[in-house]
Amino acid sequence: MSELDVDRPEQSTTADVTLVARGITVTATVEESGVSALVLRPNLDTLAQGTTVKDGDAVEVYWVRGDEERMLSAAVSRVETGSAPRWHLLVKGPSERSQRRRTVRAQVELSVRIPWAGGAMVGQTIDLSESGTRVVVDGWGLPPEPGDPVNVALTLDDGDLDLPAEVVWQRMRGAQWMIAVRFTALPERVEDQLRRRVFQILREERARAND
Repeated sequence: MSELDVDRPEQSTTADVTLVARGITVTATVEESGVSALVLRPNLDTLAQGTTVKDGDAVEVYWVRGDEERMLSAAVSRVETGSAPRWHLLVKGPSERSQRRRTVRAQVELSVRIPWAGGAMVGQTIDLSESGTRVVVDGWGLPPEPGDPVNVALTLDDGDLDLPAEVVWQRMRGAQWMIAVRFTALPERVEDQLRRRVFQILREERARAND
């Protein structure tokens, strides 16, 4: 078996977990990583949205190694509930280079401004990919509904971006709203700009985990 066949996400880094039967992708922290088994801790937002797994569920795990994304197939072997839920996964095959293009995501806080209802929703991103972002903003007027078009203004290291998007879902948190948006009709150069920033964040995260 080659070195890449046993490549695994590193402990304390972030991985995406796709629930194959439902087509849902969630974010989790890698708590234990071995050749045949992984232990992942789903993030609080995932749990708040009611995403659950059960023994035997097929999943795909995605993570970043260097400048590429890796993937492996696994199955849920045990679910810990309570105050610190964990998903125990049994690896079902060798790792391989990911074929997905649009869903590499990193957790990052960037200032965000979304014009809305004659004013603007201002706040921060929770995470970012070239296909969309989740944000927490101060509410303004009535909240947007799924499908509503919006423009998302972000500032990256290499410039400001004004990104057309549509709302996927929103959650009320008192005076603040959590909103997920999907970017629409982005030029390839803008997608590449976002992707470079995402991979930079993931490399920095990995470096901190190795310190």
